[in-house]
Amino acid sequence: MSNQAITSGTTLVVVPCGKAKIWDKSPQAGPTAARDVYVGSPFKVNRTYAERFGDRWVILSAKYGLIDPDDIIEEPYNVTFKDVRTNPVGIGTLRAQVTDAHLGGNGLVLALGGKDYRRVLQAAFAPTEVVFPFAGLPLGYALRATKRAVVEGVAIPAH
Repeated sequence: MSNQAITSGTTLVVVPCGKAKIWDKSPQAGPTAARDVYVGSPFKVNRTYAERFGDRWVILSAKYGLIDPDDIIEEPYNVTFKDVRTNPVGIGTLRAQVTDAHLGGNGLVLALGGKDYRRVLQAAFAPTEVVFPFAGLPLGYALRATKRAVVEGVAIPAH
């Protein structure tokens, strides 16, 4: 993970991983950069937002925690914060990643994703405030709002 610190005036965007992975479409793909592992529409929309508005962006993976887009994922996995039986990464590990990768800092932290990701990220980044610009919207509405934000060039739209 990069040690580029999030400082005053910079923006970090945290994007949730996705269930659909490259190996679902191309089983022979082999080890792949995280930015290309997640192939579902929600991830693609969120990635576009992150690339548009983030000085830096990371992916929240239930298996690996906070990972850089260039980190290599070796093989398929199916871990989710919604099911503890899948053994998702713990809050302590996420807090250590935030500290070690200098993600908290004094800049703006924007995060995308549903309530399970919100709960985890708020705990991991505390006391740093994490802003969820599309919180509370059902998935379809959140994705439309995310696309609109990118087109309009407004990271945090007025509600």
